[in-house]
Amino acid sequence: MNQDEQDIRQLIESWLSATQAGDVTAVLSLMAEDAMFLSAGQQPMVGRDAFARGLSKVLSEHVIESTSEIAEIEVSGDLAYCRTKLTITITSKHGNLPMLRSGDTLSILRKGADGRWVLTRDANMLASAA
Repeated sequence: MNQDEQDIRQLIESWLSATQAGDVTAVLSLMAEDAMFLSAGQQPMVGRDAFARGLSKVLSEHVIESTSEIAEIEVSGDLAYCRTKLTITITSKHGNLPMLRSGDTLSILRKGADGRWVLTRDANMLASAA
């Protein structure tokens, strides 16, 4: 496994850990300013600010725990894609039953001039796994 693949794997682990910890700032540091998120049946979420608003709202009422099984990473120069099987448990802070979502994701990453990989595009096919 080369250094780029190791760095991308670490980015994914950092994302999951920061989300579970409720650290929105840390999550935002892992994405490009113009990041775009695609989900079935919804308009694209464009930009760090939009993502921050959405994540902050969810985390104000819930805790998110995730696992990601990396199926594929392909690096070509300063661009890479990563395909994963993602499972998310969203637990209410108010005692409601947890929601379980699971599915495949496809993420595009870009390596900056500083050598850091950031997420630039993400598409997920998560569905209720109940």
